[in-house]
Amino acid sequence: MHISAKADYAARALLELAREPARPLTCEAIASSQAIPFRFLKSVVGELRRAGLVRSQRGCEGGYWLGRPADEITLLDVVRAVDGELITLRGASLAGLDYPDPAAALPGVWRRIETDAATLLGATTLTALLPQGAAARREPTGAV
Repeated sequence: MHISAKADYAARALLELAREPARPLTCEAIASSQAIPFRFLKSVVGELRRAGLVRSQRGCEGGYWLGRPADEITLLDVVRAVDGELITLRGASLAGLDYPDPAAALPGVWRRIETDAATLLGATTLTALLPQGAAARREPTGAV
């Protein structure tokens, strides 16, 4: 299984935002703190914003915040926001995959791996990944 750089960077950026949800963070601050290439992070944050996982505000008081409370954002949300499909085979969905005998059972294994990964990622929230005592619960406000 391959975890994309986009998914890794997206999760790390969201965890930075979840650590101190009361104040906005700039992409520069997140990139510096997590050693993520700034230009790549800007693209990733744009995808997270379109998915509603982050919100932004322009200006000197601006930056990025979580779009929902950290306990409502799962790693599955993150991966799907930036990568779409959880697992693909040579870029194609596993849904219609069918092989002739003797490999007929193999697509079922690939789909089972996808189901198990989705279950684990869907049960893992940002809050669960934060160190004990880190602030993570915050109601989103109306900034866009």
